[in-house]
Amino acid sequence: MSFSRHDLFERFSFLESLEEDWKPVARWVWLAWLTCFVLFLFYLARTEDQPYIDILWLIVHEGGHIVFMPFGKFLHALGGTILQLAVPLGFACYFVLQRHLPAAALCLFFYFENFLGVATYMADAHAMALPLVSLGSGEVTHDWYYILSSMRLLHRDGQLAALVRFAGWTGMVSTTLWFAWRGWSLENGRG
Repeated sequence: MSFSRHDLFERFSFLESLEEDWKPVARWVWLAWLTCFVLFLFYLARTEDQPYIDILWLIVHEGGHIVFMPFGKFLHALGGTILQLAVPLGFACYFVLQRHLPAAALCLFFYFENFLGVATYMADAHAMALPLVSLGSGEVTHDWYYILSSMRLLHRDGQLAALVRFAGWTGMVSTTLWFAWRGWSLENGRG
């Protein structure tokens, strides 16, 4: 049984907006956002420090632990990362459906930027040297130590972190290139 585009849009009517063109973006707006993406990539490449925006993602991460607390210790530990990634991805999907190119690209870019923070935390699973943050006064557990230990993958923390970091960089660069291409296409009437 195969589905056509028509069947898909009939079943999921909210996807019909994907048939529409992207909303117009002024050239200066497109160039300003593109410049921001490129400069942020250069900043990330030249520093080992976490960018200040990661404070926001830390708050979202900690909120994820609260949301997933009722679902057992494993999902409680993984819930921070799940929410940290779900929030920017959810907003990216929303703005894609709204056909708002700069907002969709920004949210998608920060979805992938979050992979870098996840990779740093994941790589620390064996050493547990990073300072930990917790909402509440209970026992503080290193999420990725618990997750990887539970999965018997603690000895692979560095390799898994490298894969996640690679995926993050690939996603951020791809998002920037996609935004450049889409903006150029809109500017030249091929949107």
